Amino acid sequence: MASKLDTKTYLGNVINNELIPTPTTRHSINPATGQPLYEVPVARKEDLDAAVDAARKAFKIWSSTPFSERANLLLKYADTIEHHRNELEQLLTSEQGKPLSLSRTEMDCGLTWLRAFATMEIKDEILQEDDEKTIYSTHPPIGVCAGIVPWNWPILLGLGKLGPALITGNTFIMKPSPYTPYCDLKLGELAMTLFPPGVVQVLSGDDRLGPWITEHPGIDKISFTGSIATGRLVAASCAKTLKRYVLELGGNDAAIVCEDVDIDKCLPKIATLSFLNSGQICMLTKRIYIHESIYDTFRDKMVEFTKENIKTGAGTEEGVVVGPLQNKMQFDKVQNMYAQIPLQNWKPALAGTITPTPQTGYYITPTIIDNPPEDSRIVQEEPFGPIVPLLKWSNEDDVIDRANALRTGLGASVWSKDITRAEGMARRLEAGSVWVNSHFDVDPRVPFGGHKESGVGMEWGMEGLKHYTNSRSLWVWKRVFE
Repeated sequence: MASKLDTKTYLGNVINNELIPTPTTRHSINPATGQPLYEVPVARKEDLDAAVDAARKAFKIWSSTPFSERANLLLKYADTIEHHRNELEQLLTSEQGKPLSLSRTEMDCGLTWLRAFATMEIKDEILQEDDEKTIYSTHPPIGVCAGIVPWNWPILLGLGKLGPALITGNTFIMKPSPYTPYCDLKLGELAMTLFPPGVVQVLSGDDRLGPWITEHPGIDKISFTGSIATGRLVAASCAKTLKRYVLELGGNDAAIVCEDVDIDKCLPKIATLSFLNSGQICMLTKRIYIHESIYDTFRDKMVEFTKENIKTGAGTEEGVVVGPLQNKMQFDKVQNMYAQIPLQNWKPALAGTITPTPQTGYYITPTIIDNPPEDSRIVQEEPFGPIVPLLKWSNEDDVIDRANALRTGLGASVWSKDITRAEGMARRLEAGSVWVNSHFDVDPRVPFGGHKESGVGMEWGMEGLKHYTNSRSLWVWKRVFE
């Protein structure tokens, strides 16, 4: 194993365990500096065709490889990644912008997820058995799966799609975001050293590559993480060939804080999970409903905590929590939301600032909006940036209705010392993940996905793994020829 991973050179896309160069290259931007990063390939249709052809050939062997062998390779892959984790973490901060401490957390999660998937075998279930027959429920792999990976968690969500696909016997093609292609390409290079040709491939491209993948008749399943608008396009594109898909889309998570909480104990987590990764996580606390009897105290303490503890700066700086926005498109969107503050007469409890020179880094500091109207954009839309509204509530039924009012339903939480009451409220919330006295807890063994427009299907857990398989009933008659 090489002692150091070259993270500055990208010789080509990973196709059939070879690095295949392309006539055209492109580069992304370091969001902390505005400076260009390294040249990466731009895949052509023929590159995708070659990858799909290799994946289909590899599937015949990989799908019949025993679970124990697939698991062993997945564990070796995790060990190989861990050997190079320092270089990959530095690269992740350079391309994504997140603080180095969060890059380490993402790497920790990616390794944990891979190692967990290696233990998760979908076994046959006997539905009926008697003297005449045995009826099994079996789960054969689908075939060639593609993962379309977002720019906010390129390592975790890349490996979080790769692992379930491989352990269930599928071959896998990863498409990184054009904004963050670097770590995923290197993960592909490391996979080349372990997996048979065609089992793991990575294609970097421009905005044309995604539609080519979703429309390709040789790809059997898509796992997509991204915006609701793009998710609709993915679903429509997959429908053309009736391929399977799982969509993990945007959220606008509500956190309901009851009047009996210990503010000093719960506030640090709520505040941090409002601004982590510069607010660029789909499952952060995006709407914080605070009981009116503690509202003023909670608001003031959250402002104080944010000022003292939520530092903004380059991800390489010590103690930074809020790095730059990842790209200019997102920076412009969040900047537009900030521009609504004076136009809509929203009252900032904490007024953020926007860097006057975005060409040197896409920096926006945290903003807390004090009790805006329920129909405000800041409440109704997911800003995906470091800005959060605080809202008052007094009636339990009313706040549940408000939390459930949107077409999103990814995550939600209830905070209270009264666990029975909090669990009762949590069971009424319309979201794929609901927490009591926490938020944004995830685990590879726990299914993860959204309700309503926040997604279709589930990732992770045994339920998520089954989305990488077909459900097959197998009838075995024993006494037909007696």
